[in-house]
Amino acid sequence: MPMLEGKTAIVTGGSRGIGLAIAQAMLAEGASVVISGIDQARLRDAQRQLETSAPGRVASVAADVRSTPDVAKLVGTAVDRFGGVDILINNAAFGGLVNVASMDEDTWEKVIDTNLTGVYRCCHAAIPHMKARGGGWILNISSLAGKNSFVGGAAYCASKAGLNAFAEVLMLELRHEGIRVSTVMPGSVRTGFSQGGDAPGTEWKLAPEDVAEVVIDLLRHPSRSLPSAVEIRPSQPPRK
Repeated sequence: MPMLEGKTAIVTGGSRGIGLAIAQAMLAEGASVVISGIDQARLRDAQRQLETSAPGRVASVAADVRSTPDVAKLVGTAVDRFGGVDILINNAAFGGLVNVASMDEDTWEKVIDTNLTGVYRCCHAAIPHMKARGGGWILNISSLAGKNSFVGGAAYCASKAGLNAFAEVLMLELRHEGIRVSTVMPGSVRTGFSQGGDAPGTEWKLAPEDVAEVVIDLLRHPSRSLPSAVEIRPSQPPRK
């Protein structure tokens, strides 16, 4: 029997890149999956792509994690369509890579509200449903940028550092409820998330599927085991 048969997962930012790869990997393991995103056309395309291998086990919701009503709609869809929530993948993110002196407040607020407060909103909405199911998994897709700062990354690095701290506290709060919390911190990933991120010559970067494989490996761990944080980076980045 597939590992995740009978389980329901939510993947925020699931219409492309890392989120789409995670959704595909969990469907292959038998889960039903609800993906969210803010680009409705891209979301529809992703759902069609996913349904080719898993008809009847995919739903998509146009939802912005900066909106509490949108998050409630996302979690409600998982409950209504598939009976509950077992796994939450907090993957939605915004870069906003610009130096502080040139950054406007809207950019700062969008980064923090998406990458950090949005995770709080999703967790807050999903946790009661996980408790009702007797447990679950919350996996947060953070970044090595939460530990390794770089020029232009003030908002992004701050949001991911905050996410790491948030996830550690959440892990301590929920571990005795049967809900395991883990943070995955990738380095450079070959996606369109950042400018030039998937351009020719970037094949040395991680693939989205590499991150998805780590997520599946975490979900395989027996209930006595809680790998609370995982770093993953390219094995051979360019020499400086």
